[in-house]
Amino acid sequence: MREDWAIVDPLMGGTRAMREAGTALLPKWPKEEDCDYKKRLSLSTLFPAYRETVKNNAGRVFAEPIVLGEDVPPQVAELTQDFDRQGNNLQVWAKSFFTQALSHGLCHALAEYPKIQTGDDERPATLADAKAINARPYAIMIRPQQVIGWRVSNRNGQYSLDQFRYMESVEEEDGQFDVKCIEQIRVLMPGAWMTYRETKDDKGNKTWMLYEEGSTSLDHIALTTLYTDRTGFMTARPPLLELAYLNAKHWQSQSDQDNILHVARVPMLAISGIDDDSWELKVGTASATKLPKDGDMKWVEHTGASIEAGRTSLADLEDQMRVAGAKLLQKDKQAVKTATQAEEEAAQEMSPLQTMASGLEDALDQILQHFAELSDLPEGGHVQVQGNFDVDFAPETTLPLLLNMASQGRLSDETLFSEMQRRNVVSSDIKWEDEQAKIATQGPGLGVL
Repeated sequence: MREDWAIVDPLMGGTRAMREAGTALLPKWPKEEDCDYKKRLSLSTLFPAYRETVKNNAGRVFAEPIVLGEDVPPQVAELTQDFDRQGNNLQVWAKSFFTQALSHGLCHALAEYPKIQTGDDERPATLADAKAINARPYAIMIRPQQVIGWRVSNRNGQYSLDQFRYMESVEEEDGQFDVKCIEQIRVLMPGAWMTYRETKDDKGNKTWMLYEEGSTSLDHIALTTLYTDRTGFMTARPPLLELAYLNAKHWQSQSDQDNILHVARVPMLAISGIDDDSWELKVGTASATKLPKDGDMKWVEHTGASIEAGRTSLADLEDQMRVAGAKLLQKDKQAVKTATQAEEEAAQEMSPLQTMASGLEDALDQILQHFAELSDLPEGGHVQVQGNFDVDFAPETTLPLLLNMASQGRLSDETLFSEMQRRNVVSSDIKWEDEQAKIATQGPGLGVL
């Protein structure tokens, strides 16, 4: 997975991250001097096809707000207003969570509960202690790059996560004004947790030593993993990996194209038939050069043939990337369905992006269930993710067609209104019945002279 992320991470990071990747994504030409390569690298810019495709597809999934089911307890519903205790509500947090999973293939979320300090190690924490520090469950996003490893067991054919290890960074005060970031490894196990920090022994060798440990009230690890292209337990593949390879190829080709343009724009002065070293050359608009007999001087310029070929190649690559990015909206036949799925889905087709949105629903339901368990509640309830998964959703191309159908009487006004709302042309807060009443009271429209 890290081999795939070595391409995905710089593409998501933009031009600066691609430049920092250096020769890993922009190979150095044979016999190219270091100074020339560094200059070429510093002038290369990224066409952000991968990042924009990820953002646009994530935007489609969150085209409508996440809806909490009626079975979500009020205590859990209140937690969704500040889902991660950093001011992000469920909608904002879930979009970031899904975007990370879409770009890298998977992402993890841990349902956490603050550690309560009682001042007396022998006295257990009480409900009053929890209320004093506003302790309540919250979500921590764990990016796949943070994960170090895990341990799993197979119990009667069902996988059970026995241990999960990841790297995290914590801030601690350093003096009166400064803070320092400390990296530590957190180890999660059913009913317990530990943190390890890197220290030096008496011989100066670095080693990881136990720093802190504690217990939890759950008999399992409150970890949720969202997959967008699962390959196994805790493993996945970026669903847009082929687009990533095309985007990296475009980055390299664009660098070549920019370099050849730089060379072609600077003509070279060629002189022939002169062997006298004492001969003086004058070049300028206000000067003339006297050449010896049989001498010749002229400007040599690039024909431009390779420039046009490079431009065409870049255009072809961009078309290929559009096709690769749109594959998430192409519907695939779902041959095998359970009875429940058949009832819930009116159609027998579902786009990969819609399937991923369904996986996001399940992941959020599981996080809410962990919140309920940490709050001593039986159920956490369910959520509904409503998005737009249409292939053609460009208002500038579809609206004229809809208006024409309505004017010819082949489409009702109510359907036209709902299609306008679906394309965010009309606010979703407006009801058709209210709008119909307003239209009836405003009088006839102005005719066309």
